[in-house]
Amino acid sequence: MFDPDDTPRVFALPCGVDFPRALIDGLLARMAGQPPEALARVELVVNTRRMARRIRDIFDAGPPRLLPRVSLLTDLGESAALDRLPPAIPPLRRRLELTQLISALLDKQPDLAARASLYDLADSLAGLIDEMQGEGVSPEDIRTLDVSDLSGHWARAQTFIGIAEDMVGSEDGALDPQARQRRVVEDLIARWQVAPPDHPVILAGSTGSRGTTMMLMQAVAHLPQGALVLPGYDFDQPAAVWASLERALTSEDHPQYRFRKLLDVLDMAPDQVGRWTGEDPPAPARNRLISLALRPAPVTDAWMAEGPGLTDLDRATADLTLVEAPSPREEALAIALRLRQAAETGQSAALITPDRMLTRQVTAALERWDIIPDDSAGQPLHLSPPGRFLRHVADLFCQRLTGETLLTLLKHPLTHTGIDRGDHLRFTRDLELDLRKHGPAFPDAAGFAQFASRHDPEAMAGWIAWLSDTFCDRPRSGPRPLADWVADLRALAESIAAGPTADSGELWQKNAGIKALSVIDALDREAGHGGALGPRDFADLLTALLQGEEVRDRDAAFGGIMIWGTLEARVMGADLLILGGLNEGSWPEPASPDPWLNRQMRNRAGLLLPERRIGLSAHDFQQAIAAPEVWLTRAQRSDDAETVPSRWLNRLANLLAGLPDQGGRAALKEMRARGRVWLHWARALEAVTPVAPAPRPSPRPPVAARPDRLNVTEIKRLIRDPYAIYARRVLRLSPLDPLVQEPDALLRGTVLHEVFEKFLRDDLGAGALLSREALMARARQVLEENVPWPTARTLWLARLNRIAEAFLAAEATRQEAAVSIAFEQGSKLTISPPGVTLLGRADRIDMDTRGALTLYDYKTGSPPTRDQQAKFDKQLLIEAAMAEEVGFGTLAPAHVNGAVFVGIGASYKEVPAPLDEEPPAQVLEELRKLLIAYHQPDQGYTSRRMLFKDSDQGDYDHLARFGEWDRATEPDPEDLT
Repeated sequence: MFDPDDTPRVFALPCGVDFPRALIDGLLARMAGQPPEALARVELVVNTRRMARRIRDIFDAGPPRLLPRVSLLTDLGESAALDRLPPAIPPLRRRLELTQLISALLDKQPDLAARASLYDLADSLAGLIDEMQGEGVSPEDIRTLDVSDLSGHWARAQTFIGIAEDMVGSEDGALDPQARQRRVVEDLIARWQVAPPDHPVILAGSTGSRGTTMMLMQAVAHLPQGALVLPGYDFDQPAAVWASLERALTSEDHPQYRFRKLLDVLDMAPDQVGRWTGEDPPAPARNRLISLALRPAPVTDAWMAEGPGLTDLDRATADLTLVEAPSPREEALAIALRLRQAAETGQSAALITPDRMLTRQVTAALERWDIIPDDSAGQPLHLSPPGRFLRHVADLFCQRLTGETLLTLLKHPLTHTGIDRGDHLRFTRDLELDLRKHGPAFPDAAGFAQFASRHDPEAMAGWIAWLSDTFCDRPRSGPRPLADWVADLRALAESIAAGPTADSGELWQKNAGIKALSVIDALDREAGHGGALGPRDFADLLTALLQGEEVRDRDAAFGGIMIWGTLEARVMGADLLILGGLNEGSWPEPASPDPWLNRQMRNRAGLLLPERRIGLSAHDFQQAIAAPEVWLTRAQRSDDAETVPSRWLNRLANLLAGLPDQGGRAALKEMRARGRVWLHWARALEAVTPVAPAPRPSPRPPVAARPDRLNVTEIKRLIRDPYAIYARRVLRLSPLDPLVQEPDALLRGTVLHEVFEKFLRDDLGAGALLSREALMARARQVLEENVPWPTARTLWLARLNRIAEAFLAAEATRQEAAVSIAFEQGSKLTISPPGVTLLGRADRIDMDTRGALTLYDYKTGSPPTRDQQAKFDKQLLIEAAMAEEVGFGTLAPAHVNGAVFVGIGASYKEVPAPLDEEPPAQVLEELRKLLIAYHQPDQGYTSRRMLFKDSDQGDYDHLARFGEWDRATEPDPEDLT
């Protein structure tokens, strides 16, 4: 296939050429005239499975012929000649072992790092070990580094690196994947030196960015029938620029640096690289433009010298569109519109970006046209239904069961996927409403039984038993072996998925379920290396493992519309490439921080520099922008700040703007103009027909439909926000109780009411002393019974303790003046006309020696002032009138001597009702006038009529469309029928 030559054979293809297709074209051209079986003897070694599939697809398209042997770099160790090496240690095992070692180290030296960083440190250290083995760097190379200026940091880092040293040097027969791959390559090279293969060996598509790969490429290039085919080689780059790419510290981020490094190893000059085919790139003028734009920073002065020589800028940029969107949403919409057009016209199109948020937004925008792109990255497993399900199940081990946790799982699509799922969903709906209304805050078997007794115990018997057995008493405390955690997780997850009938569920089905099961199986196999973990550590470990996997559903994709990562630009071809998210921090992504070694130390040790990934991204960008038609898109602003254009886009724009005589500025203007057209269409797509704001409602229902029963506490609402009375009493809409019960102000008020009632009625009535000890003892007992949150109990006891002295002193005075005769007594009074019945309940009623009554109402918030009571908050005034008119409970009507709000919040405070200014008879008369007014056909229930503050929120503000109007808006009366 190749003529004998002492020079290493290195070929390349320029940027923009469809690499797999051109690779095959060049191979077939060189095999022309040879017998058919000669092609079958050719060995093609490629670097990605995607490229291998693409090569196979091209051959499958015909015509019929024998195929070359296509293998991956990572598959070389599977050949019969090298299969004596033991299999590689699973990465998960190494991670678990490192986690245990670092955990033990942090236990001994807590000041080394925060415990929360345990898994991050293990991942980072695993990456360092992987890199050391892949680059052939020994622990001795790192230990002997000069660190005179970093002694403090280096001392801490060496503590961890010592773990890596022990890990690399232990277990002679066990090899990590990178160590095994390097051993495979070393053995293969040794065999080739003794007996080189007589068939062609072509290594194609790799840039040699890793040490092991570089070593193999060097060996292949020197084989008698060996050759390298490089992707995206810049044939337009001058020799002076190649010469400047000699130092990694300054040139690692250049797209062609890896090729310069490879050529140095092979002792070749850049102009000795031959063209694999004679095929020209789609836009040679654009390739020259991009080559100049991406020159290394130290030699960008070449713009001044070489820029005037650039020609055909209009042709170079004719198929370039620059979209500079104001926001990520508009960027995504513009991209989606262009992809939709490509789908309409049958044009193959691909969005290339590392920004997963942008890809999700574009995918969501395409759904309106039922276009599902073929996303090469797929969906992160932890966000898939099985991934979410397993994470929720693992959380059951970490904390007490709450209504939110329970219902999250019960409503999950993978829960109870056996028979009778309809009944399960119905029971779940009823349970949710019951939990919102009755609780308890932490559901348990007793609560489930009470729920069933309030509904249909017989029909729910099996479901309730499954609920109690499966979800109750799951929290675990203390460390347990990882194998036990995995077994419990699998058993519990399968039980929840199957339902009470124990039918096989759908948890492990479809792509996502199969992938999730493989993660659990792998964790189970390696659990012996995981040591003992606490429940939260296990849940975090599971989440981290699920995050590292992705799942795809290829069958659902729309043909010809793709979403790729940056690597796919090397191996795939499309008529249109959209390079999205071209902002710093997105493309290129920032270099990952290294907690162990700085740039200079890495360079001296022979490890990879952080800029390596930026250089690879630059090479991907240079290849992708050379496609036939290209879009460059970015958002000028993210959700919270201005963005910075990608360095490559910035260079391209600056270079064009600096070439006005060659038409550079005009070309840049045209690129932006084409982008603005699509942005205009994106805004038009989002445009909505202006709708007039909703009026301020003031409904006037028929008099017969107006409420004839009101609670005393609702009079304040009728005065301040009549619409709330209309919504609750006429429309009969009640706010849904919160799902997650919390120690809120309502519960605190209820509990403290009970504390004082039982203290005054039971304790003092039984002869207890009026003392702080007796009050606090009763408070502790009531809180233990009614408040399941230890923190809230402690806090509320402390607040009660602060006001205890003031309350007891005031209570002593009250006890001298009167006797408590009733607690929580109700009363009913009908106001005629208009025939409205008032319902009231007094917290406490005292009677003095003359038979006069004093009413008390406890307030855990701020008690209303006398002025507020006179105008709005008439609760106590009305209750006083009711006591004089009809009495409370079994108490006969009697004169009311006083009514007092007792504030038992952060401080103790008493606010008497203004009975002298608002006597009961006057209060009843004013109340009658108010109720009569609201029984007139022309009186509307105006929303937010007289709220105390504009910031006050009502339960029915959303129903009234508050926000579309404000307090300055005149009410809009509406007669209802």
